[in-house]
Parts: sequence; C-alpha cells; structure tokens
Amino acid sequence: MLILPAMDLIDGRCVRLLRGEFDRATFYDGAPESHLAKFAQAGAQWAHIVDLDGARMRRPQQYELIGELAGKSGLKIQAAGGVRRDFDVARLIDAGVERVVIGSMAIINPEVVRKCLHTFGPDRICLAFDVRFDNQAPIVVTHGWTAASQLRVSDAITQYAGDGLRHVMVTDVDRDGALAGPNLELMNELVRAHPDLEILASGGVRGMPDVSALADKGASGVIVGKALYEGELALEEAFGAGA
Repeated sequence: MLILPAMDLIDGRCVRLLRGEFDRATFYDGAPESHLAKFAQAGAQWAHIVDLDGARMRRPQQYELIGELAGKSGLKIQAAGGVRRDFDVARLIDAGVERVVIGSMAIINPEVVRKCLHTFGPDRICLAFDVRFDNQAPIVVTHGWTAASQLRVSDAITQYAGDGLRHVMVTDVDRDGALAGPNLELMNELVRAHPDLEILASGGVRGMPDVSALADKGASGVIVGKALYEGELALEEAFGAGA
C-alpha cells in the first residue's frame, strides 16, 4: 500500500485543520521543505500537498511554492486546493506536480473534469470525494465541506465510468484531523463497487494498525497527516513498511 504524507499549507506554513475548519487550525514548526526532506529520508515516494489558501479562495494560490517543493524534495507531489479550471491543472503540472486533485468540480462541473481526464491523462488526475453521512448514506459535500450535493459517493464516482478515471480519494470529513480512526466500512463498500479504481483513503488514520486495516479492505493508498505531526505514527515505521 502506498502511504502519502499530507502537508496542508496556509501562507506557506504547515498546518492541520480539524474537520476542515479554518478556525481550528494547528500550525507546526519547520519550513515545508524540511518536512518533505524528512519524509523522503524516511522512504516516502509521494507527498500530498493541500493549498488551503487556494481551497478557501477557490483558485490555487501557492503554485510557485508547490512547484519549488516538488523540485527540491525529490518526491512525487499530489497537489490539491482550489482547482476549478483545466488551466489550474495545467499550471500545477507545469510547476512540477505529478498528480492534481480535483474536488468540488467533480460534482459541480463534470464536463470540465472529463476534459481534464482526456487532456492530461488518468494518471495525472485524482478525483476527491469528501463525504458526510446523512441518515447513514455517504453523501458528497463540496465547497470546503459546506454544501451537500445530494449524491451518494458511489454514484458520483460512477458518472465517470466511461472517462478513464483511475485515481479516487475519499475523505470521511467528520474523521479528518480528529485521529478517530478511518472509515473501514466505507472503504470496503467502495472497493467492492469499483474494483477497477485505485482508491486512496483519507481521514482519521491514527497509526500503522489503521493503515494495515485499510490495506485489508483493498485501499490502494492512504493519506496520513495529523498522526505524523503529532508523533502517533513514526516516519520510518510508516514509509519503511508501506511506501
């Protein structure tokens, strides 16, 4: 299983949010490049970088920094945050990003997303579906988790069945940043429904037992954030075992 350490950026500083709430942010010491260097030294191959300024402004704000980090770190960078246009995807790829994450637009404007999949290829695009449960139904939420789409996550994924979609990331938003454990039941359901996709799990991972449990459910990879920064998951343990 591929483990992607997560780095969220606000104004160039490393931060983790609790359940996506900007007023519940924890800032971490150290420059972003120093954190990435530690990830690489420990054996990571990828890092997941979120431009939170871009997510808030609904347009990427930290292209240059993310490009610099991609060039210096030696890691493959998966970048997210505020991507709304094919121009945003192109600019991030030109900056050195290996894969671009598209979130809300996968629900709001599927035609733009289909264009991106066909223009840039399925290995350069990851569709992110953020989920909140409504009467036990996993409903996709958008716009920084503030709006419900009324679409179940499996149905949202299925609409791209004929477009070459390969990479999907699913976040249980109520677990994100909370060290509450991943949603194994949701992952099991999605892997069974979409066996042809590479599905990344995000939200709630506390340590290697959670990583192993997600692997057992068929997840192709996992995003790990707060557990790393809080010392709940050791770098060498994570990447030596799973990178």
